[in-house]
Amino acid sequence: MIKTLAGALTALALTALTAPPAGAEPRDPEALLTELRTLYRQTGAATEAFNETDERLRAQRAEVERLTERLADTRTDLAAARRLAGRLAAGQYRQGALTLPPALRLLLGEDPGQAMHDGTVAVRTAAAKTAEIDRLVANEERADELTTAAREALDTEETLAEERRSRRDEIHRRLDEVTALLAGLTPEETAELAARELAATDEAQRELLASGTLDDDDRPPSPAGQRALTWALAQLGKPYAWGAEGPAAFDCSGLTSQAWAHAGVTIPRTSQRQWNELPRVPLSELRPGDLVIYREDAGHVALYAGDAQVVHAPRPGTEVTLAPLASDPVRGAVRPG
Repeated sequence: MIKTLAGALTALALTALTAPPAGAEPRDPEALLTELRTLYRQTGAATEAFNETDERLRAQRAEVERLTERLADTRTDLAAARRLAGRLAAGQYRQGALTLPPALRLLLGEDPGQAMHDGTVAVRTAAAKTAEIDRLVANEERADELTTAAREALDTEETLAEERRSRRDEIHRRLDEVTALLAGLTPEETAELAARELAATDEAQRELLASGTLDDDDRPPSPAGQRALTWALAQLGKPYAWGAEGPAAFDCSGLTSQAWAHAGVTIPRTSQRQWNELPRVPLSELRPGDLVIYREDAGHVALYAGDAQVVHAPRPGTEVTLAPLASDPVRGAVRPG
């Protein structure tokens, strides 16, 4: 199981098909490692932004469908009301165009009381039908406005999705270039990069534990948190894949959102929304199943597994794995449920 960037580096070196060109200039391992880390952060953030746009697009499309159905129902009701109004008008025409004023009909009628009652009912019926038609016309106009606005918003979202997709694809191209470069490293260079990565993670973990931020004793998980963690641990060894939500592969927030979904709790799909919308908890109060959010842009997320460890889908070329909590810069933690 590949647990760190060091493991990914080793795998890349082992699977390389070409050797470094003869006479190639020596490469600075620290500079390569820094560039690779930067690219991984950028690709992770771009993927989460793309996932967020996809979520917004799905919601917008559902809203357009809802508004379209509402418009169709309103138009059906309006057509029925207009047909009824037409039948009433036709009936009045067949009864004769000459209609006595209400006062004369009251005086000349055989039953003035009945005539007054019939007139009142007729006036009320006509007023009610007119009000109903006016209401339906207003509803149709409003539905037209809402549908137009929703479609304009959908156009905007699709434009944004294309921009995000282009950004992601550009970062992927850059990442492919660096991956190809790493695949051409000598075994000595690969070993040095792996050692630097391991040393950096170990140092960050030691500093976190020495800071007293985490309690010595883990709090027990909630029942839902335990279910989420148990499910996530069952995914260990499955590969990372862009935008994947399982069951064969995952990205970071695909793993966390699906873990909690299998615990019976719906949470936002992306790491940024998980950070922004879920209740935050101090690291000192972490309990298994909580979500640990990483990086300033909240571009990565993992499930806390206890004992200062997390389970997560780290990055391209890796698998779902257990890792030290401080394997990336920690921003904070949130608690679903």
